[in-house]
Amino acid sequence: MDTVKAFILEARDFFTSIIASAGIFDVLDIAMVSVLLFYIYKFIRDRRAGKLAAGVVILILLQLLAELLSLSAMRFIMQNVFQVGLLALVVIFQQELRSALEKVGSEPLRSLKRIGEKNERVDAGRPMWIKALCDAVADMAVDRTGALIVIEQTTPLGDVASGGIIVNADLTSYLLKNIFFNKAPLHDGAVIIRGGRIWAAGCFLHLSTNEAIASSLGTRHRAAIGMSENSDAYVIVVSEENGMISIAHEGELRRGYDYNTLKAELEKLNFKS
Repeated sequence: MDTVKAFILEARDFFTSIIASAGIFDVLDIAMVSVLLFYIYKFIRDRRAGKLAAGVVILILLQLLAELLSLSAMRFIMQNVFQVGLLALVVIFQQELRSALEKVGSEPLRSLKRIGEKNERVDAGRPMWIKALCDAVADMAVDRTGALIVIEQTTPLGDVASGGIIVNADLTSYLLKNIFFNKAPLHDGAVIIRGGRIWAAGCFLHLSTNEAIASSLGTRHRAAIGMSENSDAYVIVVSEENGMISIAHEGELRRGYDYNTLKAELEKLNFKS
């Protein structure tokens, strides 16, 4: 009992001395590391990278165990594994790293753009183009016309738009429905909306490689999820099979929208203007 009490007192004195000697830069260092670890956890939590990250943690624990117990063979193996591990991680996490870097770059820009902005400016013109978009999507859902609509946010989609046809036209329900009309030459591609206007049509989107996606989902839904995994865009999908309306964002697909719920969802978001 005395040993436990002495250990507690020593631990208390140790942490008290650390806290007493900590300066402002030490606090800032800890805060920055904590924020970094939080965003790393948040990023990999719901992605395929989460399972891979768990495997990496197990390897690190094995390395520490080998060092503590002086296991020569295990230590030799783990040292060689970690020598090529960094390159292997870059290859394995290629898609996830690209998505993370794009989002890290977009968040500061988004914050800077919002400095001094008024809500009236953000909302300017929004009801008009959102209503036209929802009208078109609702009509296409009734007619079971397949559609794939990408609403650009802070992540620039110029490379995606360059693979399609630049339209740069006002967003009207008639124009949007004509683009996705079954016999139209651009109906198989995606439409990109920038600043409330139809920027490009007939664009090709890379499919998601996430193995957890339901096998019942078709190419349009996989393309929508893939787009949302590599950007902060909102992607609207209309199913050609059953007319169901879905939204993909941050790698997640939410289904079962109708005109009212879709309009309400879009109106509460801060779109790039």
